[in-house]
Amino acid sequence: MTFVIPGHAFSGAGYELGHQHGARLGPQIRAFIADDLQRLNRILPAPVTLDALRPTLRDYHEAIARQLPRAIDELRGLAEGAQIPYEQALLLQLRREIAGYRKVPSRGDCTTFARNDPAEAVLAQTVDLNGRLETEAYVMRVSNAGDDGRELLLLTFTGLLGYLGVNSHGLAVGLNLVMAGRWRPGVPGYMAIRHLLETATSVEDCVDRLARLDLASSRSLTLCDARSAATVEIVDNVHRWRRGPELVHTNHLLDPELGPRDEINVFARNGSIARLSACAAALRALPAPAPVSAYFSILDGDPICVPPDGDDRREATVARVVLKPRSRELFIKLGAAPSAEARVFRMSA
Repeated sequence: MTFVIPGHAFSGAGYELGHQHGARLGPQIRAFIADDLQRLNRILPAPVTLDALRPTLRDYHEAIARQLPRAIDELRGLAEGAQIPYEQALLLQLRREIAGYRKVPSRGDCTTFARNDPAEAVLAQTVDLNGRLETEAYVMRVSNAGDDGRELLLLTFTGLLGYLGVNSHGLAVGLNLVMAGRWRPGVPGYMAIRHLLETATSVEDCVDRLARLDLASSRSLTLCDARSAATVEIVDNVHRWRRGPELVHTNHLLDPELGPRDEINVFARNGSIARLSACAAALRALPAPAPVSAYFSILDGDPICVPPDGDDRREATVARVVLKPRSRELFIKLGAAPSAEARVFRMSA
């Protein structure tokens, strides 16, 4: 199936931005919520209700409000614009945390790489998710964001404040799920990425900003700006950084100290290792600079691209993304079909 990704332009920050987002996407947001509670009940082992989740949502609200009050303002605007309860707007940000991590066979959950040398800076990844979210994806172009009026290009999904992207300072951020440590109320990973893109100007700037956040769950982030690239693995707010001209990450922990805490099951680990090896080899073989199509070719290949198998509970590639920090561009192919056409989004100025 061929998917076409829409783009939406917004301006501002906090409540105003959230209200624009909610009002523009209101029917889509309400339909997604009505679809088995944001499709959570298609992937969870037992159904949940909003009422049953309220105590957990209250704990998350308090943790986020202490650290990112502007995000709470934006969520309130999103809720009012979309005409949904605030708790539903908050739950849209927490699908991954509510789902938790299941120790069952997994076929894939994002492959990410970065390259940064004098010839080129690029960050690229597959977006592997369960729940058939291709139809919920869109790109947000946000102008006059943050305290300095920066611009953001964000890939996101229905009602989510942001998933990955690049800002007008030339900072790009991608992510991988890693499964370790204790997951608890805190700042969800997607919201942390949005915060970095809205406040940071470089990879090094992100080091301090991330250290101030109490994250809800384990993650690996890959960051790339015009001059450097890095990955950071985060488990129980322990951060392990790696830097280099070429970096690849999948879903098993690479840091030798964090590795023994990895909860990934053996089947998923074997798949993660295979994707890491295939991606690293393909990247080494590709001279820089390379056309965007060559980077998509890496993401399109087996075993990196994971086609759907009809089971909503299992991860599949819903998008492939190439971010160019120096030119502030976001290229995206929606779905898993290699023949999908890439669409490019650029900053307005």
